[in-house]
Amino acid sequence: MNEPVKSVRKRGRVAAFLLAVDAWLDSSLYELRFKLSQFWESATILSRRFRVKGWRRGLVELASEGFTMGAAGSVVMLALAIPSFHATEGDWRAQDDFAVTFLDRSGNEIGQRGIIQRDSVPIDDMPDHVIKAVLATEDRRFFEHYGIDLIGLSRAMSENMRANSVVQGGSSLTQQLAKNLFLSNERTIDRKIKEAFLAIWLEANLSKKEILQLYLDRAYMGGGTFGIAAAADFYFGKPVKDLNLPEAAMLAGLFKAPAKYAPHINLPAARARANVVLSNLVQSGFMTEGQVLSARLHPATPVDRGDRKSPDYFLDWAFEQVKKIAVDMPNHSLVARTTIDMNLQRAAEESMEFHLRQYGKEYRVGEGALVVLENNGAVRAIVGGRDYGASQFNRATKALRQAGSSFKPYVYATAMEKGFTPQSVISDAPITWNGWSPKNYTRGYSGRMTLSTALIKSINTVPVRLAKDHLSIPPIKAMAEAMGVESEVSSHKTMVLGTSGMTVMDQATGYEVLANGGFAGTRHGITQLLSHSGDIVYDWGRDAPEPRRVLSEQAIRSMNSIMVQIPETGTARRAALPNIRSAGKTGTTQAYRDAWYVGFTGNYTAAVWLGNDDFTTTRNMTGGSLPAMVWQRLMAYAHQNVDLKPIPGIDNPFVKETVVAKGEDNKMGEGETVAPERPSMLSGATTRALQDLSNRFAKAPRLQPAPQSETLSAL
Repeated sequence: MNEPVKSVRKRGRVAAFLLAVDAWLDSSLYELRFKLSQFWESATILSRRFRVKGWRRGLVELASEGFTMGAAGSVVMLALAIPSFHATEGDWRAQDDFAVTFLDRSGNEIGQRGIIQRDSVPIDDMPDHVIKAVLATEDRRFFEHYGIDLIGLSRAMSENMRANSVVQGGSSLTQQLAKNLFLSNERTIDRKIKEAFLAIWLEANLSKKEILQLYLDRAYMGGGTFGIAAAADFYFGKPVKDLNLPEAAMLAGLFKAPAKYAPHINLPAARARANVVLSNLVQSGFMTEGQVLSARLHPATPVDRGDRKSPDYFLDWAFEQVKKIAVDMPNHSLVARTTIDMNLQRAAEESMEFHLRQYGKEYRVGEGALVVLENNGAVRAIVGGRDYGASQFNRATKALRQAGSSFKPYVYATAMEKGFTPQSVISDAPITWNGWSPKNYTRGYSGRMTLSTALIKSINTVPVRLAKDHLSIPPIKAMAEAMGVESEVSSHKTMVLGTSGMTVMDQATGYEVLANGGFAGTRHGITQLLSHSGDIVYDWGRDAPEPRRVLSEQAIRSMNSIMVQIPETGTARRAALPNIRSAGKTGTTQAYRDAWYVGFTGNYTAAVWLGNDDFTTTRNMTGGSLPAMVWQRLMAYAHQNVDLKPIPGIDNPFVKETVVAKGEDNKMGEGETVAPERPSMLSGATTRALQDLSNRFAKAPRLQPAPQSETLSAL
C-alpha cells in the first residue's frame, strides 16, 4: 500500500509545480503587456509633441525620404567603390628603376623608356610660372576641392552646352592622375565611376603637393616622354628649372592632347595652344595681361627634332619584355636591340589610319589594332590604336576582345592532330548542346560537308559538332594555349565559336605557328640587351628557350591547304594579295562589335582588329570587309622586293592566274560577308595605292612598287 501512496504524492508535487509555473507565466505576461502598454502610451504622448502639420510636415517627409534614399545610395556607392580600390593594392607609388634605350632592327635609336627616381624634380624647385601654367589650364580650383570639382564640372558642362561641343573637360587634376596611375583611357561609365572613387581615395591618402608631383612626373607629354622634366629636356634641351614662361605655357598645353600639340610635330598648333594657356593664366587671376604679353610676342621655339615619330605602342610592349628578361640582372640601365622594322611600322600605321579615315564613319568604327610578325617570330610592327597621345592604352597587347570565327582554326587544328583530314565529313545540321543551339549566319544548313568546306565558308555547326562529339573542350583550350594564346581561354562550350577574350598579339602569335611549320615559342621583340659599355647581357639566339613543336607536319599541311582557300574563294577575298599566295581567317562577333582578319604568307603573319573602345556595335562591319582591306594594303607593301617563301605545306608561293574569283554569295558564314566593291586600292587603284606607300617611305631601299599581276582586276 505504501508504493501507491508515494506515487500519488509525487504526482501531486509535480502538478503543484506546474501550476506554479503556469501562474508565474500568466502574471509575467500580464505584467509585460501592461508595461508595454504604458511605454506605448508614453511614446505616443512624446511623439505628439513632435508632430507637425501643414507645410512643415512636407519638409519632414522630404527629409525622411532623403535619408532613406541616401542610406540606400550609400550602400550602392560602396558596392561600386570596392572594385575600384583593388587597383590601389601593391606598391603603386614606386617608379621603375629601369632606364632603357631602344634601337630598331637596323641599330637606329627609336626611343627610351623608364625613369630613375632622382630624375624627378621636386615641386618646390620648379619655377612658379610652370606650376601656375599647369594649374590654370588643368585645374584652377585644385587646392579647393576634394578630388572632384563640382563647380568646375558645372562650368565645363555649361560651356560645352553653349558651344554645342566639348570645349572644356570636367575632370579634376586628381581624377586625371587616378586614370594615369590605375586605369586605362577606355571611354566607359565603369571607368569614370572608378576614376571618381580613386580620386577621392588619392585625396584622402596624399597631400595636394604629392598629388601634383605625381601628376607632373607621370603624365604623357608626347614624343615618347613621360613627365614634365623629361618633356623639358626633349623639347627645349634644358632642365625644367630653367624653363621660361613661353616654354612653360607650351608644355602646359601638352597635357590635353600631347600628340596633337607636340611642337616637334605641329609647331603652329603648339604655339596656338600655348597662347590659350597664357589666356588661362590671366582669366584665373594667376597673372596679369602685362605679365604674359612678352610671352605672347615671343613664343617658345623647341629644339629641332626633325620629323621623328616614336613607335610608342611598340616601345611600351618592348619595355615590359625587357623588365621580364632583366628582372634579376643587377644593371637596369640598358640598351635594347629590338625586332621592329620602322618601314613596316609606318606602313601598318598608314594602312590603319587610311581605312579608318576613308570608311570609319560608314562602318561606325573608331579604333583598331594590328600586329605584324615575321615568320621567325620577330615582332616587326605594333599598332595599339589610332593616337597614342589621346590614349596610351595598347589595344594590340592588352585589350581582350572576342575572337569570333577567327578562333575556329584552333578547333580545326585540334581535330587535325586527332587524325581528321580536310576531306573528313561532318554534318552541317541543327545541333543542341546542353540547351545551347548555335546557328549559321544564313540560318540555313547544307547537310554533310568536308571540314575544308566548313572552314572556308565559316560554318558554325561543324566546329561545334566536332567539339561536342569528337574532341571535347579541354583539348581545344590546351591547343590554343600551346600555340601561344596567353589570355585566359574560356572552358565554356561557346568558346568554340570565339567567345573568349583574346588580344591581337595572341592571335598573331597563334597563327604564326601555322606559318612557321608548327613550332611555337618563337615570338620575340628583343634580340639583344647590352650595357652602356657594350657588353651583351642577353641574346635571344643564345638565351631564349628552344622552340617547341605543337602541330605535326601532317596537321600543318592539312590546315594550310584549307586556309589558303579562304582569301581566294572564301570569306576573305578582300585580303587576297596580288600574285602572292596567302592564308587566313576572318572573324566577326555578335552584333558586329568586333571584326578580325588574321592571315599569313610564307614571310609574314599579321593580325588586324577593328571595333570601338566602348563596345558599341559597328554598322555591319565583318572581318572580310575593313580588317581584310587593312591587312591587304599593309601586306602588299611588306612583300615588295622580298624573296617570297612558300607557306608550309603549300609548294608554290605564287597565285595561279585562275585561282582568285569573284564571289556571288554575299553571306558566307557566321557574321562573315564579302565586302561590296569599293573604289579603293583593291580595284584598279591598287598600283596607285602601292605607289603612294612607296613615295611615303622613299628613303627605304626596297620601296619601289613591284610589278602587279593582271589578276588585280578580279579583286
